[in-house]
Amino acid sequence: MAVTRPDEIKDPAERIANPTLDRDGTLILDIDHYAPFLLNAVSSAWGRKTSAIYRRDFGLGLVDWRVMAMLNIEPGITASRICDVIRLDKAAVSRSLKQMLEKGLLHFEQPSNDPRKRLWRLSEAGQTSHEAVLGVALACERDLVDGISPSELDTFLRVMRQMLSNIDPK
Repeated sequence: MAVTRPDEIKDPAERIANPTLDRDGTLILDIDHYAPFLLNAVSSAWGRKTSAIYRRDFGLGLVDWRVMAMLNIEPGITASRICDVIRLDKAAVSRSLKQMLEKGLLHFEQPSNDPRKRLWRLSEAGQTSHEAVLGVALACERDLVDGISPSELDTFLRVMRQMLSNIDPK
C-alpha cells in the first residue's frame, strides 16, 4: 500500500473553514470542519437513534428498513440491485432478506430462465409494516432537520449527492 507523504498532499479547494489546525507546529485535524468526520458522526448518531426505535417498535434493524424501503421503491428488485442502490454489502442484504422472508414481510419470484435470480417484493404484511415504519422514519427525519431552512436543506442534499458521486459514482 502506497503512503502519501505530507508534501504530496494537494491544497484543498478554497474553503471558508480549514479542516486542519496548527498545534505547536504539528498539523492536526479540526474535526468541527472536517467533512468526513461530521458525516460519520451524524450517520452514527442517526443509526443509533433510529435503529433502537425500529428494533423496539417493529422488530427490524436499520439494514432491514433500508432494504424494505428499496423493495417499496422498486418492487421486483434483485438483491444485487438493492446492494448497488443502497451501497450495502451482499451479505448484509441477504441476511435481511432471509429474516424478513421468515417473518412473512416479503416474497420473491424466480424467473424460469435463471433459478439463481430472485425478484423480491413486499408482501401485504410487508406493505403494512413499511407504512408504519415510514411514518416513524419521516418523524425522525423531521427531528434531524429541525431548525434548517428549506433552502439550506435543499443545498445540503445537493451537496451530499455530489459528495456521493465524487467518491462512488454509479
